[in-house]
Amino acid sequence: MTQDVEMKDHQTPSHSVSSAVPSTLQHLKEMSSIIESGSYTKEIRRIARAVRLTMALRRKLTANVLSAFLDFALVPGSDAHARLSPYLTKDNEHDMEVDTATSAAQTPGKYLLPELEIYCYLLVLLFLIDQKKYDEAKACSSASIVRLKNLNRRTIDVLASRLYFYYSYSYELTGDLAQIRGNLLSLHRIATLRHDELGQETLLNLLLRNYLHYNLYDQAEKLRSKAPRFEAHSNQQVYIVVGYLLAFTITILCMEYLFCRYLLYLGKIRTIQLEYTDAKESLLQAARKAPVAARGFRIQCNKWAILVRLLLGEIPERTIFMQKGMEKALRPYFELTNAVRIGDLEMFRVVAEKFAGTFKADRTHNLIVRLRHNVIRTGLRNISISYSRISLADVAKKLGLDSANPVADAKSIVAKAIRDDAIDATLDHANGWMVSKETGDIYSTNEPQIAFNSRIAFCLNMHNEAIRALRFPPNTHKEKESAEKRRERQQQEQELAKHIAEEDDDDF
Repeated sequence: MTQDVEMKDHQTPSHSVSSAVPSTLQHLKEMSSIIESGSYTKEIRRIARAVRLTMALRRKLTANVLSAFLDFALVPGSDAHARLSPYLTKDNEHDMEVDTATSAAQTPGKYLLPELEIYCYLLVLLFLIDQKKYDEAKACSSASIVRLKNLNRRTIDVLASRLYFYYSYSYELTGDLAQIRGNLLSLHRIATLRHDELGQETLLNLLLRNYLHYNLYDQAEKLRSKAPRFEAHSNQQVYIVVGYLLAFTITILCMEYLFCRYLLYLGKIRTIQLEYTDAKESLLQAARKAPVAARGFRIQCNKWAILVRLLLGEIPERTIFMQKGMEKALRPYFELTNAVRIGDLEMFRVVAEKFAGTFKADRTHNLIVRLRHNVIRTGLRNISISYSRISLADVAKKLGLDSANPVADAKSIVAKAIRDDAIDATLDHANGWMVSKETGDIYSTNEPQIAFNSRIAFCLNMHNEAIRALRFPPNTHKEKESAEKRRERQQQEQELAKHIAEEDDDDF
């Protein structure tokens, strides 16, 4: 049995290496040709396409493939080749021979394109992160950032934005995010001076993530308020029609994803600053704009949005917790919502203790503490509806107050709820009672008549405004268009549409 396995181990490598490795290497060569053509023609969309296709090949990258690709794309003996080669240790000599044989078919050009050099940095960095070699990934990313600072080409912006992200991610994996904060600020300043919009947005997100990682919400808000407006770049046109020509604007799909992440960070900042209404809008917008495949991001948005809605006194719909693939992750927040809805302080305490680890991992533990006041207020509202008169001692008992003087605490809670118009009741200080006011029959008053009258007036005003806004088609008094003129106009429109379609085909 063992001999058969050994024979298979000796027989299969020659076929698997010769079939799998060259195919991945060939794909990388195709990506390099796309980047090279995009660099020469100044078409950023080609470079963006190459980066997008490279992410699909990420799991197939090996040290042998990358080493062969470096020999193909970089000039042997150059600074970039000497700097990146030590990070790649080949598995065996057989793979090395295959790689060198395949890479020797084409020789690199005399002039090394900066785009290809940065692309090689990105490939090696992805490989090191996937192999969990985080210290080497930090060194490689730092070297790539030093190289990027000396390059001012708009065709590198797409590659640079990816390197910025993995530069921060490699330091985050080792817990050293604070070390690169100054460098990120410097990079953001450079991107602003170079009018690199994609780099600005990427670095702004990374800086906000850096500040929020260490709970520096005030500094994050100061940076966000002074940085260029992110919303200005979120809604860019894809096509511009000028006369008879169809031109492309530089629009990249990842800007929308960057804007989603920015909205999440903005929602977190607004939540900590007690601006719950603005926070709710940002978080819900981030969840709607996020792609369906980004399940983890959407779960995080929903967690914060649920807590913000609870803090606003709203109860989220049950369908939010039943979304496909999110039931298990949102289960603690579903039980928390039930406790807030019922107003049971004891149930709320049990849920908070049961899922304390989850809330701390999600960094929402402080928001859970704030919810205690909402639970008490909901429970007090239920008590005021159920009892016309109840002693403060019973109120403290039903609310589950476990303080040293529960009656005094219940008295202050009831007084504050009455002042905020949360309940319609009065305090009897002499007897220590909470007396709820009786709800009379509203239909015995003029309230229904006033409401009905306002609705009728609204409908009449809308009808009158619609009548005043009526407009007749222009030039109705003139002679109608003849059949011959109509045919000429339609023919001109068809020729124009055909010309635009031909221009569109030439662009692609």
